Amino acid sequence: MSLGKKAGVGAANTGGARAESGGVANTGVIVVGELHQHVPAHAALAVVPRQLPAPPAFFTGRERELALLSEALKGPNEGEEGGGTVVISAIGGTGGIGKTYLALHWAHHCTERFPDGQLYVNLRGFDPSGEPMAPSVVLRGFLDALGVEPAAVPADVESQVGLYRSLMVGKRILLVLDNARDTAQVVPLLPGSPSCTVIVTSRHQLGGLVAGYAAKPLALDTLSEAESRQLLARHLGEDRLAAEAQTATAILERCAGLPLALSIIAARVATQPDFPLAHLAEEMAETSTRLDALDAGDLSADLRAVFACSYHALEPAAARTFALLGLAPGPDISLRAAASLIGKTVPRARVLLRTLEAAHLIRQHTPGRYQLHDLVRLYAAERGHHDMDQSPRTAALRRLADFYLHTAHHASHLLDSHWTVELVLEPPAAGCAPHRVADTAAARAWFAAEEACLRALHQLTHNQGWHTHTWQLPVILLNFRFLQGHRPEDLRTWRTAMEAADQLRDPIAQAMAHYGRGITCVYASQYAQAHAYLNQALTLFEHVDHFTGQADTHYMLSWAWEQQGDPQQALAHDERALRLHRTLGNTAREARSLSAVGWDHALLGRFEQARSSCEQALVLIRTTGDRVVEAAILDSLGYIAHHSGRHHQALDHYHQALTLFRETGDTWSEAGTLENVGETHHVLDQLAEARQAWQRALELYETQHRTAEASHVQEHLAALEATHTEPRDGRRQVTRGTG
Repeated sequence: MSLGKKAGVGAANTGGARAESGGVANTGVIVVGELHQHVPAHAALAVVPRQLPAPPAFFTGRERELALLSEALKGPNEGEEGGGTVVISAIGGTGGIGKTYLALHWAHHCTERFPDGQLYVNLRGFDPSGEPMAPSVVLRGFLDALGVEPAAVPADVESQVGLYRSLMVGKRILLVLDNARDTAQVVPLLPGSPSCTVIVTSRHQLGGLVAGYAAKPLALDTLSEAESRQLLARHLGEDRLAAEAQTATAILERCAGLPLALSIIAARVATQPDFPLAHLAEEMAETSTRLDALDAGDLSADLRAVFACSYHALEPAAARTFALLGLAPGPDISLRAAASLIGKTVPRARVLLRTLEAAHLIRQHTPGRYQLHDLVRLYAAERGHHDMDQSPRTAALRRLADFYLHTAHHASHLLDSHWTVELVLEPPAAGCAPHRVADTAAARAWFAAEEACLRALHQLTHNQGWHTHTWQLPVILLNFRFLQGHRPEDLRTWRTAMEAADQLRDPIAQAMAHYGRGITCVYASQYAQAHAYLNQALTLFEHVDHFTGQADTHYMLSWAWEQQGDPQQALAHDERALRLHRTLGNTAREARSLSAVGWDHALLGRFEQARSSCEQALVLIRTTGDRVVEAAILDSLGYIAHHSGRHHQALDHYHQALTLFRETGDTWSEAGTLENVGETHHVLDQLAEARQAWQRALELYETQHRTAEASHVQEHLAALEATHTEPRDGRRQVTRGTG
C-alpha cells in the first residue's frame, strides 16, 4: 500500500496545459483582476510558470486585432497594484476562425511584459468528448504550477481561490483561459491583482463578464482574401499558387477564410506534391454530414469537407489509426498507449502517428504524446463509428484499458512494492503490450503524465460495463496518489468501484472497494463514514480469510481513530494488524505495524514501550531496504527519546531521519523533523542551533503552504527571541499512508 504514519511526499509540477489548435471559433476578453488581498510574507512564487503552448508557425494577418490587444496594456494603470481593468473585445466568428492562434501569437510576442510567468489552460468548454473543466480542477493545476505542494492544496474551492489569488498579488502574470464555457466557469479563475492580465476565449459572448468586469467585445472576422492567399502561399509557395491560379482561387473560396481549413488543406497538398490542386478543389466541393453533432451555429459544412478530404487521402492503416484515436479517452495519448489501442508495435505506431502529424490531424505536443484538436477528434470518432464495426472498436478500447491497468499495476509496485495492494489481474488482451517502466523515477513520471487519461479511462470502463477494470483501477491508483501527497477527493470514483464490485458479486473486490472508499473518507475527515466502510471491508476480508486485507484494514482503522484523537482505540487495531502480519510472515508489514504500535504508545505517554516497539521495527525494516519507512521510524525514536529526557540520543535519531528524508526527496517529512530538532536543541539551551532548525522548518512549511505548522514554528521563534523560554511543545499532525 503506502507509507507509515508520519511519512509523506509532495511534488510540484510546472508543466503546461494542453493547447487548442488554431481553428476553433471562439470569443474572448482581456481582464485585469480588480480584487485586492493582503499577501502573506511567505506566499512567494516558488517557480515562474511558462505554460504557453508553442506559437503558430504560419500565423498571418490580424494586424488590427494584435494592435488592439497590445494597446489594452498601455493604460495609465498598467502594472500598478491598485489600478483599473484592462479590457478588450470578445472575439467572435465562425468555426476555425483562428482565435487560439491569435491569442498565442500575441502572447508569445508579449512575454517580456509578464516577467513573472504565463499560465495557460484549455477549459474545454465546448469539448465534444467530455464535460467542461471544473474551476476547482483548473485551480489545482494552477496552484501546482505556482509551486504549491499537492497536499497543501485546500479541500474546498473557496479556499483554493483565496490561496491562488494571494499568490498572484503583485505579480505580472499573463493568464490565458482558453475555450471557456460561460462566465461562471471563468470568474473563480480571475486573479485579484490588477498587475496580472487575463485573456479569456469562448464561443459565447460572455455577457456576464462584459457586464460585471468591464470586458468589451472584439469581433474577429475571417481572413480577407489577400490574407487567406498569403497564408496558403506561406504553406505551398507562390510559384505553386501562380501555376494553378484559378484552382487556387476555388480552394480559397471553399475555405472561406478559415485558418484551420487552410492549414489542413496545405498539409494535404504538401503530402501529395505531385497531385494537381484541381483534385483537392473538386473534393472540397462535396458536402458531408459527419459533423452534424457540432452544429452550434459557428461550424460550416466546408470545414467538415476539409476534414473528410484529409481523412480520405490517408492510406488504410493511417485512416484506421485516426479513427481509433478519436475513440480513446483522455486529453492526449502516449505513443505506447496508441500502439496498444491500434494493436501494432511501437515502431509501426510511430510511423502511423507521424503520418497523421504531417497531415495536421494530430500534433505531438510533447515528445511521445499526441493530441487531436477538439473538432478533429469529433470527426475522428465519427469515422470510427461509421467506418468500423462495433467488435473491432470494442477490442481496441479493451486493449487500451488493459495497457493502462497493467502498466499502472507494475508502476505502483515500483513506487512501493512492500505496501502495494495484492491484485491478480487478468492477462492483457491480444495485441496489448503494457509498458514496464524502468525504475521508481520513471514510475512517478508515468503516473504524472497519465493521471488525466487514467481518470477518463475509469469512466470509459464504467460505461462499457467492464466491472473488473472499474474496481481495480482506483485501487491501483491509491498508492501513487498517497505517495505523492494527493488527497483522494473524488468519492464518486469509489461509488462507481463499489457498484462494479457488487455487479461481480466478488467479496474480495467488494472488500477492496470499501477499503479504498474508507481511506478516502478518512482523508476527507468523514470519520463516521470511514469507520462504516472500513468495518464493512474488514467483515468481507474475514469472510474469505483474506488475512493481509484484514491486517491492512485494521491499520487504516487505527489511523482513523488516531486522527480523531483516540490513541487507545488506534493501539487496539494496530496490535491486531501486527498479530496478523506476524502470522503471515510479511517482514515489511510487520515492521510497519510495530512502528505504528510504538507510535500509539508514545501518544499515550508510554515511552519505554514505544521505544521497544520502534527499535524492533527499525531492525526489521532495515532488512527490507525501505528507506522512507526507516526514516519515519527514526523520527518516532527521536520523539520518544526527546520526551524521555534523552535529548542527545533524540538528536542522533532525528539527524539520521533527516539524512534519509533528503536522500528520498521527502521534504514534507523533513520539515516536521526539523521542527522536532529545534525543540530538542532548545531544551539543551543550544539556542543558535534551535533557531537554525526552526528557520529551515519554517521555510519548508511556507513553501508547502502548510499554514498551521508554519504558525506553530513562528510561535517557537517568537518565544525564543522574546524570553528565551521553551516554546509550547507540540507535535505536528501526522499522515498515515494507504498501507
